[in-house]
Amino acid sequence: MTGPAVIGRQPVLITGGAGFIGSNIADRLASEGHPVHLFDALSRPGVERNLDWLKRRHGGKISFTRGDVRDEDGLAAAARGASAVFHMAAQVAVTTSMTDPREDFDINVRGTLHLLDALRLSGRRVPVIFASTNKVYGDLADIEFQLEGDRYEPTERCVREFGIAEARPLDFHTPYGCSKGAADQYVLDYARSFGLPTAVVRMSCIYGQRQMGTEDQGWVAHFLIRALEGEPITLYGDGCQVRDILDVRDAVDAYMAILGRIELIGGRAFNLGGGPANAVSLRQLIAHIGEVTGREPDLRFDDWRAGDQRYFVADTRVIRDTLGLGRARDWRTGVADLAAWLAEERSLDLTGAPERLRVPA
Repeated sequence: MTGPAVIGRQPVLITGGAGFIGSNIADRLASEGHPVHLFDALSRPGVERNLDWLKRRHGGKISFTRGDVRDEDGLAAAARGASAVFHMAAQVAVTTSMTDPREDFDINVRGTLHLLDALRLSGRRVPVIFASTNKVYGDLADIEFQLEGDRYEPTERCVREFGIAEARPLDFHTPYGCSKGAADQYVLDYARSFGLPTAVVRMSCIYGQRQMGTEDQGWVAHFLIRALEGEPITLYGDGCQVRDILDVRDAVDAYMAILGRIELIGGRAFNLGGGPANAVSLRQLIAHIGEVTGREPDLRFDDWRAGDQRYFVADTRVIRDTLGLGRARDWRTGVADLAAWLAEERSLDLTGAPERLRVPA
């Protein structure tokens, strides 16, 4: 539980609050009675629907400022009265960072520093929880993998059993990895240097309702959307790369638990993902999507992309033990739930799909 002692009566600020994870955090907070201030540039297609949904659902509990984290004064004004901050706003695509690394830096690094310094200069100890990424660990090229069926598996027993732990050395690859990694380190250092109660969440692949997936980001939803609409799906590489996928409802549980214990765990970074129990190759996911939609996906392949990891599974023991988190939802159930939500959201005719996915056209 977050609790009034942590949040108080002032609103919780969520940068990128109309986005996928931000809107789910906002919904949880507002449902618990807390005021929420969303700060979002609305630059990603479809996020306006998330904003409208939150306003309809929670009314006056939701306030909104259309703004960009590169606007130092605008962000400082939004942060001025915040009781806590979830910093979710970011440039989120590796491909975009390769095209325009300066913009990637300005949003991910400079925007984060704007926020941190606004809070530092306020003289208030405002909690900041930052959404980082598993990309801070690089491409894991030093780990040996072997191909087993349709998935890569590490040969090292400990990694195979538990995944990648927080003790793994940082190794930034691609401009996106550099910018998110630099922001990650600034957030941690502002706890050390200035006493801000901060925490970093290095996320693996999060999926779920309110995800407007694209090829570059939100790929679980993207695969489902393409399959539901009868469009081809392109896999980069051989499709045997493995990711641990986590339902956004479980991710929000973790974020809430971090906020509730921020005074005890401030200054720490946590890996967050589905863990070994929810580790799945892209080919396995595509096969399951065919089952839940009743349609065999049209699968195509292209070259590997820069910085792509053949395997990433988060070792979630530290975050689960520290916060007392329960078992994550099984990925098969979560993906089926997302398929049903996307079908309803897009008013798709699912004749031939399993009964649970059939919704009015």
